[in-house]
Amino acid sequence: MALKIRLTRMGTKKRPFYRIVALDSATRRDGRPLEYLGHYNPMTNPAEVKIDKEKVEKWTQRGAKPSATVRSLMKQAGL
Repeated sequence: MALKIRLTRMGTKKRPFYRIVALDSATRRDGRPLEYLGHYNPMTNPAEVKIDKEKVEKWTQRGAKPSATVRSLMKQAGL
């Protein structure tokens, strides 16, 4: 099973809000995640990024690979 750490979209039309989740790579974008790891709100100024470092480390040790967008958000959050 290939694990991914990626974004799932929440919010309404033209008001996006994203959750950072761990899930199987075959799961659809808004499918059921294995665990919630944080959130990203691009509508605030500056954009709000909150990531649980311990949960991310746990999933990366299990072999989860972050998407390019999540990787840049992790850098932005200082992980």
